Amino acid sequence: MADKQSGNGAAGTLSDAAENRIKEIVQRYPHSKSAIMPALYIAQEELGWINDEAVHWVADRLSLPLAHVIQVATFYTMYYKKPVGRYHIQVCRTLSCMICGAKDLTAHIKQRLKIDAHGITDDGMWSFEEVECLGSCGTAPMIEINDVFFENLTPETLDALMDRIEKEQPDLRYSTVRQELGAGLSGEPKSRVYVAPAES
Repeated sequence: MADKQSGNGAAGTLSDAAENRIKEIVQRYPHSKSAIMPALYIAQEELGWINDEAVHWVADRLSLPLAHVIQVATFYTMYYKKPVGRYHIQVCRTLSCMICGAKDLTAHIKQRLKIDAHGITDDGMWSFEEVECLGSCGTAPMIEINDVFFENLTPETLDALMDRIEKEQPDLRYSTVRQELGAGLSGEPKSRVYVAPAES
């Protein structure tokens, strides 16, 4: 099992805060199965990825068949099917990003981190994968690091961004349990659109 990203529960359990949060969410819906996506987020937040324990926890709390939970968890790319690094990079590879340089970003990440997609660096700091559209086509190419968008990137601005993250080690995750996004990089908005330098 991966190290937990957050939460105070003992190994093999989810925290009381997670248990209370899922109870609150379930009460919002006429059918408990409608809470499956936020429930998966809660389990992922506390366990680090959607493993067998996470699937069983969600199925039990929502009174759903395991197969239904697995179908939802495996359909969406935002649910991790294996452990990820502390900072997980998702590179958008859909048309707009690809035309605008996503391949260069992927190549740079591989060269810098010395890992392939779905790998984790030896220190557990970084992992990455290529995903389909993240919904920011107008600011391509872009990536999502944990739960924060960084847009209009070049290999150079991505390199500087990763340097800052390694130095500051900011909280870039949205907590479904606490219902808040981490503070992020110092002096930065929650998401960042990098402005390309003016042509001379």
